[in-house]
Amino acid sequence: MLSNSTYERINLLQTKLDQHLGPEFVLQRPTPSGAGKISYAEGWRIINIANDVFGFQGWSSSIISLRVDNIDYNNETKLYIIGSSAIIRITLPDGVFHEDIGYAFVENGSKGTALEQSKKEAVTDGIKRALRTFGNALGNCLYNNVYTEEVVKMKVPLVRV
Repeated sequence: MLSNSTYERINLLQTKLDQHLGPEFVLQRPTPSGAGKISYAEGWRIINIANDVFGFQGWSSSIISLRVDNIDYNNETKLYIIGSSAIIRITLPDGVFHEDIGYAFVENGSKGTALEQSKKEAVTDGIKRALRTFGNALGNCLYNNVYTEEVVKMKVPLVRV
């Protein structure tokens, strides 16, 4: 049986995780085929939200695997084309964890830079995908097409730093 304080903590956490991302967090980019748009949130923003929801010491990420799936060179464009994948685990202090896979496809004139970018982007994508399994506040709401169609229509005031 859970204590009242544990029950309250779980309910508060669940309430935070049930919140949808505001329009200031939702961006769009073309699909790989160019036929439509994909809604997404930037990795640094999702990490900041995870820190807000769980606390900066309330979660951790681990790379379970990281591999380069393909390396090609295009003689016409003089670009290296590199795809990498990463399996990432997000763990909470009580041992609850979620894992997911991230993928990145990068084109760059420098092989080393392309490898670095591809690996980093795969890890970030994996972190975002694993975090989203905890709830809407960490990006799961972006998989709801009805929600994303409405939220991208909302005007967000420009904030100057």
